[in-house]
Amino acid sequence: MPSIVLPPKPTALQKPHLNLAVVGHVDNGKSTLVGRLLYETGYVDEKAFKEIEEMAKKMGKEDFAFAWILDRFKEERERGVTIEATHVGFETGKLFITIIDLPGHRDFVKNMIVGASQADAALFVISARPGEFETAIGPQGQGREHLFLIRTLGIQQLVVAVNKMDAVNYDQKRYEQVKAEVSKLLKLLGYDPSKIQFVPVSAIKGDNIKAKSSNTPWYNGPALLEVLDTFQPPPRPTDKPLRMPIQDVFTITGAGTVVVGRVETGVLKVGDRVVVVPPAKVGDVRSIETHHMKLEQAQPGDNVGVNVRGIGKEDVKRGDVLGKVDNVPTVAEEIVARIVILWHPTAIGPGYAPVMHIHTATVPVQITELISKLDPRTGQAVEQKPQFIKQGDVALVKIKPLKPVVAEKFSDFPPLGRFALRDMGRTIAAGQIIEVKPAQVQIK
Repeated sequence: MPSIVLPPKPTALQKPHLNLAVVGHVDNGKSTLVGRLLYETGYVDEKAFKEIEEMAKKMGKEDFAFAWILDRFKEERERGVTIEATHVGFETGKLFITIIDLPGHRDFVKNMIVGASQADAALFVISARPGEFETAIGPQGQGREHLFLIRTLGIQQLVVAVNKMDAVNYDQKRYEQVKAEVSKLLKLLGYDPSKIQFVPVSAIKGDNIKAKSSNTPWYNGPALLEVLDTFQPPPRPTDKPLRMPIQDVFTITGAGTVVVGRVETGVLKVGDRVVVVPPAKVGDVRSIETHHMKLEQAQPGDNVGVNVRGIGKEDVKRGDVLGKVDNVPTVAEEIVARIVILWHPTAIGPGYAPVMHIHTATVPVQITELISKLDPRTGQAVEQKPQFIKQGDVALVKIKPLKPVVAEKFSDFPPLGRFALRDMGRTIAAGQIIEVKPAQVQIK
């Protein structure tokens, strides 16, 4: 398959950076829309796109050409679904946007949580085509599930693309109907629909993506790329203590141990004395690299490899967190969290033991107490000490990690304070940490 995405232009580094999660039900046209955005912003060269188009025609799947820009994996082309959360970027007038294209299929929701927990804003794609819209937004629909998730993960900035307008002959009535239904759901989740821009688009035909389309004379709002340009990049919390969840650990001959991860808060400098917890190992930063460039310091949002002296490869693993010795990341003895139950076949009571996915860590946990059931809109308690909680409920619960793990309050360190609970191959709940009871840690 031809390589398609051009390297980011040099200006990408000067423009503020924003992570955009693309969410919505499978088959509502997410991949096609993302492909179209990349095409319209010049991140795909014409020659490569022509080759993809030819290949799509040969296979009798012309409509898939834009989607294939993203689905570069052969397996995905054959299956016609997006698996890995793919990271691709493009520029608008003001921003450099990294797209986290989030899978719509159920079995890939775990990737979505990992992706969405890094997102600063979301693009919700919903099809106007009869049947597709109703399924996506229905009780079992992933459109509905994804909106719940981005709300729980604290994403405030949102744009709604009403896609496949070409399939309904650019009918204004259908657009208004879709907008009204989605607005109802957004309101239920606590968003203010009047502050959220809806854009009628056709990803395949290119309507209202880069410029206003003559096919929708009744629409007087901005084009999709113009809306994305109004989003605010997040403040990069350089003033907070250092937290860097570890994604990978290598031993490099002659250099020693290198830990790889993304700095979430604080600043990491060459020469810093650092600690990795839960193992509580201390070392010194010898060098910091990103994409084979040496750095003197790393800031929030930077993905880096850190060469640490004094820590062996066998001492640390994925899921551990690197911090400074004067402000050690919190190893959690017990957690109080607000969770939303996304799916469960029956009901959940005290003693329930799912697996927690938090930053780069995966640990078995047990729900030890159901503190209260909450009203999803107001967050107020509606029932104290419920016997059980079920799908759709929002609750305050006590969780005990069954292995040491770093967890922080969401209000202090959002990236280390949100998590997903999984069981039976499905995402059961998503949550935010309200309180952490710290475990005793002996720094070695």
